[in-house]
Amino acid sequence: EVQLVESGGGLVQPGGSLTLSCAAAGFSSPFTTYIMSWVRQATGKELEWVSSINGGGGVANYADSVKGRFTISRDNAKNTLYLQLNGLKPEDTAMYYCATGGRPPAALATNRAWWPHWGQGTQVTVSS
Repeated sequence: EVQLVESGGGLVQPGGSLTLSCAAAGFSSPFTTYIMSWVRQATGKELEWVSSINGGGGVANYADSVKGRFTISRDNAKNTLYLQLNGLKPEDTAMYYCATGGRPPAALATNRAWWPHWGQGTQVTVSS
């Protein structure tokens, strides 16, 4: 059974930084064969894809809303996915989830089913 466990969320002031981690386990194939994503959901709002990274870690994609501020990475030796959040804004406040799967097509961008496996999420709150 695939298990994804996020950590690293918290309360941070605008302009601050956080590093989120996602520990992965239970995959039937090596972790390196999985494209991974970060997805977020603010209270009362739809899901928003944030970023994806390929299995080798050399190709990453970002939503326009976070491009230049967030950095996705992975350590395949540790089966761990990361998201570095810099220049945080109040509108970044959300529950952040790691998930298997890549960038969704526009028509499925808010459909949770696009990503087969999810973690329980870690809350990021940006407030002064």
